Amino acid sequence: MRADRLLSLLLLLQNRGRMTAPELAAELEVSVRTVYRDVEALGAAGVPVTADRGPAGGYRLMDGYRTRLTGLTDAEAGSLFLAGMPGPARELGLGAVLATAQLKLWAALPDELADQGRRVQERFHLDAPAWFRDADPVPWLEAIARAVWEQRVLRVRYLRWGGEVHRELRPLGLVLKGGIWYVVALAQEAARTYRVSRFRALEETGESFERPADFVLAAYWEESSRELEAALRQETARLRISPRARRLLPMQFGAAGVRAAQSAGPPDREGWVEVEIAVESRAVAVGDLLRLGTEAEVLGPEGLRRAVAEAVAVLAERYATPGRLENFGEVHTPAGTDRPGERQVPS
Repeated sequence: MRADRLLSLLLLLQNRGRMTAPELAAELEVSVRTVYRDVEALGAAGVPVTADRGPAGGYRLMDGYRTRLTGLTDAEAGSLFLAGMPGPARELGLGAVLATAQLKLWAALPDELADQGRRVQERFHLDAPAWFRDADPVPWLEAIARAVWEQRVLRVRYLRWGGEVHRELRPLGLVLKGGIWYVVALAQEAARTYRVSRFRALEETGESFERPADFVLAAYWEESSRELEAALRQETARLRISPRARRLLPMQFGAAGVRAAQSAGPPDREGWVEVEIAVESRAVAVGDLLRLGTEAEVLGPEGLRRAVAEAVAVLAERYATPGRLENFGEVHTPAGTDRPGERQVPS
């Protein structure tokens, strides 16, 4: 709405001082021409906006002018819980609402508290997504968030490991875990967790539902996370690892790696230690443990040690066989190099 945008423009000038038309347009997500019209509208309404020309010019409020129109709407008040997470707020369709709420909050704070808030904002930043992974596509997230808020029943098509299924969901809450969105919903009278990126179709039925009075989202998520980890970690591996592998455990195995590294036994003469770590199914565990390379030795269980040894034997045979590269197509030798695939480094 234009009234909300005019208030946002006014609060931007009040909180940040002089700003150019392109800067205002970027903040408000409108065109520069729209900013020109909005500034004229503020002036017509009696707001003393001054235009300074030149390289250091821009729009600013007349010295001493402050607005007291800082009351928060219901949506703005709710969006403040996403402060510090502009990306997730945008995905939920609350980006503009959160920006306006924060501007109102800055405007209402005394100068001393506002300065403290800016110092915190300058020094701390939350980046929710995990490293080296593109964000999940979540085209249905805004509709799901609306259904959560309004307690509306959804009819969905969802991709499971075994194929697509049709479900009627009563969404209870959204969770952002490691940059991945999940929705917790009642399905067939039981609370279940669904990854938002796996929704293939979604229909708002218009039907409402009663939210269980005893349901607590944070408690449900904590309990279901424990159950999931217990189900996945099917075996305990006993390893002998180098100091370097001990440092790698938390990065490669997460919380299980942290616990294993902390409970390591005393180092031997070479600095290697024995640890126990919970691992997933045999096939998954072999791949995970091979990532430690020559920095680790599987001591037990015997079946897991044998499976890793068999995988290593296959790899050794594969790389020891002459001419294996021929199976991957012709290998070219660039001009000026002696070995296949060797790159020339520009001088």
